[in-house]
Amino acid sequence: MKCEGVGGAIELYEDSITIRRKGALAFITHGLSGDKSIPFKSITAVQFKKAGFFANGYIQFSIAGGLESKKGIWDATSDENTVMFSSDAQESFIKLKTYIEARISAQHEGSATFSPADELAKFAALRDQGIITPDEFNQKKRAILAQ
Repeated sequence: MKCEGVGGAIELYEDSITIRRKGALAFITHGLSGDKSIPFKSITAVQFKKAGFFANGYIQFSIAGGLESKKGIWDATSDENTVMFSSDAQESFIKLKTYIEARISAQHEGSATFSPADELAKFAALRDQGIITPDEFNQKKRAILAQ
């Protein structure tokens, strides 16, 4: 899954997210900083501000020991763990937020063991929500059933 924001994008991977910066706005707000990968296990919270009629929204990731901006949208524009988005992209960012919060929650539940049926149900729900594609679901299904 990839969410395109304003001056950056977030790519979702199996065990992490990657924030990619691009364009003139990214250069103005973040300089020459490169891509940033954040493992799910390092994310402690997700702050989310919906886009409004006159302002973009943003998603910001808190990391243990991190110094993310806590002063609202103006400071968020230059925070390295924040991606701004327009109202057109808001739905995909809401799905991303929901998925990441579920991953964070699952980490706090301890090391519970999941059955193959539980895993298939989890990935089927992600497919049904549009977070992963049917092809990604089928790959996961084959891997789970091969165990």
